[in-house]
Amino acid sequence: MFGWGGKRKTASARHILVKDREQCEALKAEIEQGADFAELAKQHSSCPSGKKGGDLGTFRERQMVKEFNDVVFTGELHKVHGPVKTQFGYHLIEITSRSDM
Repeated sequence: MFGWGGKRKTASARHILVKDREQCEALKAEIEQGADFAELAKQHSSCPSGKKGGDLGTFRERQMVKEFNDVVFTGELHKVHGPVKTQFGYHLIEITSRSDM
């Protein structure tokens, strides 16, 4: 069980959610060529967070679906990861911060 002294990991991330892998790969290529992640999220993401440039804010470990969680809590910071397949579709994920509370 979690006690008061136990550490909980938190992270902040932004993402772009699309229905198919091909679109996800195409958007990643655009980002790698210098396109703005937030602008692409606003234009293409099917998640409501797209309106905020894909920003998901801060969340605790295991708060998101497993595939998403695994990338966010083990992946390199400030790098675009993906395509990551979940029950919702395909994600590009950028981890903006991570810490132990």
